[in-house]
Amino acid sequence: MKVIRFSNQVKIITMLFVILTYVSCATISRSSQYAYTQTTSLKVDALAVMDLAKDDYSNHQQVILELQTNLQKIYEYEKNRPKNEISVKLWDKLLNPEGHLLVGFLIRWQKEQKLNETFITEEKKLVSDAFDVISGLESTKLKSKDVLE
Repeated sequence: MKVIRFSNQVKIITMLFVILTYVSCATISRSSQYAYTQTTSLKVDALAVMDLAKDDYSNHQQVILELQTNLQKIYEYEKNRPKNEISVKLWDKLLNPEGHLLVGFLIRWQKEQKLNETFITEEKKLVSDAFDVISGLESTKLKSKDVLE
């Protein structure tokens, strides 16, 4: 019978893999029902506001301001949660004023006053997908009761 011996390098690599796997599981925040609920609610609000972009921006400033305020509230919440860098980066993309997602859309609407319906439809798909990625990440995070303290 032949005995298989592992070299020290294989042992070290295996130990590093186990340690990195353990550490990586601990580098993302726990699930937050509040964050998930707010994200899905804001998605509905954002898509509804985007539908209004075929009208003059000035006619909808109050609802746009409310949406922007609510977006800032969830961003601040997410930013201050421990080990939540991935979610914050996703929110950064959605809220980037120079980007092509929600805030970029709102800025373009403000500049142009009205937007083409085809453009609105296509942008809504992108924004919807971005919200889905954020809420999907939140829903796959471990629940507090599932994490060993």
